[in-house]
Amino acid sequence: MSKISWKNLGAIALASSLTIIMGEEAKSNEIILSGNNQNSVDFLSSSDNQLGQVTSVNQLSDVSPTDWAYEALRSLVERYGCIVGYPDRTFRGNRALSRYEFAAGLNACMQSIERLIGTGGVSEEDIAALRRLISEFETELAALGARVDNLEGRVAFLEDHQFSTTTKLSGEVIFTLANAFNNNPDSFQGSGVDRDQTMFANRVRLNFDTSFTGRDRLRVRLQAGNFERFGNSNMLRLGHDAGGGNNVEIDDIYYRFPVGDSITGYVGTSAMDIDNIFEIHNPYLESGSTGSLTRFLRRDPLTLRGPEGVGGGASIQLSDSLTFNALYLATDGNNPEDGNGLFNGGYSAGGQLSFTPSDNFALALAYLRTYEPENSVNIGSSTSTSNTTNPFGGRPTSADRFGVQANFRFSPRVNLAASGGYVSAENLDPFGIIGVDNTARSDADLWTWAANLSFVDVGKEGAVLSLGGGMPPRSEFERDTSYIVELQYRYPISRNVTITPGLFAVFNPNHDSRNDTVYVGAVRTTFKF
Repeated sequence: MSKISWKNLGAIALASSLTIIMGEEAKSNEIILSGNNQNSVDFLSSSDNQLGQVTSVNQLSDVSPTDWAYEALRSLVERYGCIVGYPDRTFRGNRALSRYEFAAGLNACMQSIERLIGTGGVSEEDIAALRRLISEFETELAALGARVDNLEGRVAFLEDHQFSTTTKLSGEVIFTLANAFNNNPDSFQGSGVDRDQTMFANRVRLNFDTSFTGRDRLRVRLQAGNFERFGNSNMLRLGHDAGGGNNVEIDDIYYRFPVGDSITGYVGTSAMDIDNIFEIHNPYLESGSTGSLTRFLRRDPLTLRGPEGVGGGASIQLSDSLTFNALYLATDGNNPEDGNGLFNGGYSAGGQLSFTPSDNFALALAYLRTYEPENSVNIGSSTSTSNTTNPFGGRPTSADRFGVQANFRFSPRVNLAASGGYVSAENLDPFGIIGVDNTARSDADLWTWAANLSFVDVGKEGAVLSLGGGMPPRSEFERDTSYIVELQYRYPISRNVTITPGLFAVFNPNHDSRNDTVYVGAVRTTFKF
């Protein structure tokens, strides 16, 4: 036994662990070099694991006798006792492995083998097999050792030259070339969309993400943009527009942190949004940088947008498939003047129940109670007409908002997402002087719906072709009904550059069939670093 060095034994354990523990799929994945990775879980360390040491492979609910590595896992568990599962009794053999997790697993195996050697628990057969492996794979093990040494040197260099030991800087720049046109530039009652209205604009973001424990995140974002809106209809808004003449502003300040093992808390003082806490379930079109070209199709404007900005919330994991999210956000929570503040101004308060029984299906039900003070009413979140989003002429408005979001992946390459929303709004000052058309309005009902179909890996791995459409928020006071349809193709030029050409059309703009259909063509290029 003494002829077998721990160095050689460790090398063998390294090679076998990479094959057995990580699984076949993970071989092609990038091994994470940083221990601060959000998805890293020390599931191989029995000292921090609720399940502890696995004594039988049958204790792992997602491992079956038909798996290609079943016998190898059974041997490691039953003969050497150095495999540990997650607290939910799963092994997750196909997920990528972080260096911290690998180190914990390797250490557990080496300690177990050391104990077995010390007590004579390793047979002469095993010793002979180890010797043969050392001889047969001597060249490969030496090369693997050199690669590990090289990686360690690179990691040490990055750590010495990193921006911060706790803060990660990431950036994003968007260039958009867009044009809006229709058959009659005099539509929209004389101030419509000129067919030659072409623009070239940008949006820039710098994110400073700081983690103090490895499981929390403090985000501070700087943003600048120079977008201007098309025409006089919010239905033409782009999903990533940002104005301000490229003046830099602090766009986000919020903190996300764990509370125990099943609760995540959120607090923010700037741009703390509903969608930071609620689930969207629109995976291919929800992003502002690579998602829908239209503002409307990114997420439900009635329950996933609204009064927001300052406040907090929580995400509670009720089970493996059930999550409850709750929030309270205020529009002017930083303003101590009368009629503002955290509890006396506009606000959103509510919850969302999200059901995700598998990776292929998700369903969420949301409810919000909102209040918007006088002359600050925007129920449709700048995606529809003023007659719908401000139905009482600026009078203070309260609303009960209900929404449903769903996502279904038919196959690895086909995904369907849909949402719907309803609002029951109430005029809190119905006797105020509003105007001839809406003096008598005391309540209003708003509806909206949207759906999209996405095809993944079309033409290139990572490319996505999406077709979506829906009805922007509409109240019963509108003359007709508008519809928006979008077709786009998201094409990754490289890991850091994505180009998205697309076209969307607004039929009966501003819920008025007298307005000609407006088309918006756009080419969005997104740089990430």
